[in-house]
Amino acid sequence: MRTRPVRMARWSARHPWRAIVGWFLFVLLCLGAGIAAGNNPATTKDFWVGEAGHAESMATDAGLQRRPTEHVLIRARSGPLDPERADAAARDLTARMDALPEVADVAPPVRSEDGTALRVTVVMKGAELDARKNVVPLLDRTAQVADAHPDLIVEETGSPAISKGVNDQRGEDLALSERLSLPVTLVILLIVFGSVVMAGVPLLLALSSIAATMGLAMLASHLMPDPGVGTNMILLMGLAVGVDYTLFYLKREREERSRAAGRLSSEALVELAAATAGRAVVVSGLAVIVCTATLYLATDVIFSSLATGTVLVVAVAVLSSLTVLPALLVKLGHRAERRAAKKSARRAERGAPVVTKTAKPENGRVFGALMRPARRHPAITLCVSVLVMLAVAAPALGLKLVDPGRDTFSRDIPAMQVYDRLITAFPELLVKHEVVTRGTPEQAPEVRKALTELGRTAQADPLFSRTGEPVVRTSADGRTSVLELAVPHPAPSDEAITSLDHLRDRYIPSTVGELTAVDTGVSGDVARGQDYVHHERSKLPLVIGFLLLLTLVTTAVVFRSVIVGLLGVVLNLLSAAAALGALVLVFQGTWAEGLLDFDSLGAIASRVPLFLFVLLFGLSMDYQVFVVSRIKEAMDHGMTAREAVLDGIDRSAKVVTSAALVMVTIFAAFVFLHLTEMKQMGFCLAVAVLLDAVVIRMMILPAALLLLGERAWRPLRRRPGSVPSAPADLPVPHVG
Repeated sequence: MRTRPVRMARWSARHPWRAIVGWFLFVLLCLGAGIAAGNNPATTKDFWVGEAGHAESMATDAGLQRRPTEHVLIRARSGPLDPERADAAARDLTARMDALPEVADVAPPVRSEDGTALRVTVVMKGAELDARKNVVPLLDRTAQVADAHPDLIVEETGSPAISKGVNDQRGEDLALSERLSLPVTLVILLIVFGSVVMAGVPLLLALSSIAATMGLAMLASHLMPDPGVGTNMILLMGLAVGVDYTLFYLKREREERSRAAGRLSSEALVELAAATAGRAVVVSGLAVIVCTATLYLATDVIFSSLATGTVLVVAVAVLSSLTVLPALLVKLGHRAERRAAKKSARRAERGAPVVTKTAKPENGRVFGALMRPARRHPAITLCVSVLVMLAVAAPALGLKLVDPGRDTFSRDIPAMQVYDRLITAFPELLVKHEVVTRGTPEQAPEVRKALTELGRTAQADPLFSRTGEPVVRTSADGRTSVLELAVPHPAPSDEAITSLDHLRDRYIPSTVGELTAVDTGVSGDVARGQDYVHHERSKLPLVIGFLLLLTLVTTAVVFRSVIVGLLGVVLNLLSAAAALGALVLVFQGTWAEGLLDFDSLGAIASRVPLFLFVLLFGLSMDYQVFVVSRIKEAMDHGMTAREAVLDGIDRSAKVVTSAALVMVTIFAAFVFLHLTEMKQMGFCLAVAVLLDAVVIRMMILPAALLLLGERAWRPLRRRPGSVPSAPADLPVPHVG
């Protein structure tokens, strides 16, 4: 690990055009291979979890699974609904829908109880997840009927139309986040480097890394199906770590160039940067990959997709920093050298004296002020900073989880607006529990009787809708039966969840549960959400346990200090807990709804905490590696523990904070998106990175290391007389 980045940088520096052309050929090859292989989307069965998943499996095997369904709502444009005109529109709609190959069945029109609306239900062919792609012709037919009957309002909604609307909105949101984050990132890089060319290099490599990863992700989807969320993570993390890794490398090369003052070639300077920053990039990338890979332990298709996207894009970003970046730096270095030589020649011709630039201080007043408390009063700084972080983390103790379903989607989606009107007119469509049983064909009459009794018992409960005599559907072979029970409450509500508990814990055990050798399960929107949340909670200890263990081992091995490893784990926990506390404080209540433009769920989306905890550990390790590497480097060159800590923090403060600002900008852009789940992720990541870079790395970490002194680094100390050196053929980098 010590010499490989240098060898790669050396080859790239000596063959810059080969490296540059080779990199872009690699990007094109990845994209081409991915496009040729195509994307393998996840199917409904990939999302099956718990009892709900088992029930859906039984229903699917029997051909009784939930079908993708659309509802067309017909209302009067003004005044009461004319039954004759509404019926004529329904007949027109039925004829047009029946002619579509995507439609399996069109049900007879159903009038609402108050007579203000007519509903036509259209059942589609194919799988549930494929329906959002196939629903466009149905929406076109509905629009045609609306044009043909201008005195009526004819509009369509349903799970396929809503899924299409959510998918379209997600695409628009991602485009918006790019429009917001890219210019701000470029401005930050311009401030850091003061050069358009140098600022463009990190963005170029980040975007090319994202492009290559997109192709690799398509190939990976044939091993692990893609549920459609991996692209979001590739864009988010690709831009963040791609810019970060390039930024660290670039800053180190510029430091070495400034110190060399023209005495070393661009190739030698790049190799020097590779010996330090290159190794740190590799270690940081491996740390992020190792942390993120623990998500596979959750055995969830969404987490697996997020992990795959993150692992691939981080690996590609590291590869770009080790291969094409040195080549670009050499070409830019040669360009700078030629310009400097011409400038010197012009000065010599004019007889002007040679001007030596005074080195600028490593950090400005702001960074000095931030680091001053830890330098002067480490004990007080440590205590106060930790107490502040714990106070921010405190709200996390009241964390509530909810599976964000259809009722939580943005009302800017037209299909969701129609859905609200549909549910107002037909409240029995709001939520349905599906009781699925499987037994022998001989038990079919007995099962039907028990399910009917179950339906009557449940409808007597005020938490359920009274829809008349229960209807039981039975498969052709008589083995499987399904009973649907309506609930007039939204899926995430306490009433809907309680109705599920009553069904599973009371009514089923006293009816079909008494039958011998009959397998029974409950599915539906409420059961899906609750079983998913319980599944995640059951995996949480395993994921967190492995995450802590791997973080400790990785840090201790890299820096050869168990104390530094333990300190890293504790600081990462503190950073993640504070970010989670801020998330609960802002999104679980209602006080910030107007400020951040969201409708509070009264809880946090169930996928957010686990994913963020893992990702935040990875990002925290990112900064831990870069800061502690500078400290370790200083100690290896003879500094005392105190001198090394102050020197390492001082030299890494500006670049770490600049990198953090880039990440904060990228993550904060997600707060402006429509999906509440994405808002929560973006907010939490932005807060975590900011707290980690400023409070943890510039206050708590240096204060703790100053108080620990030599004890923290004792395993790093070498035998007297042993002087560590840079890799062979490299000049020793200046540290003091």
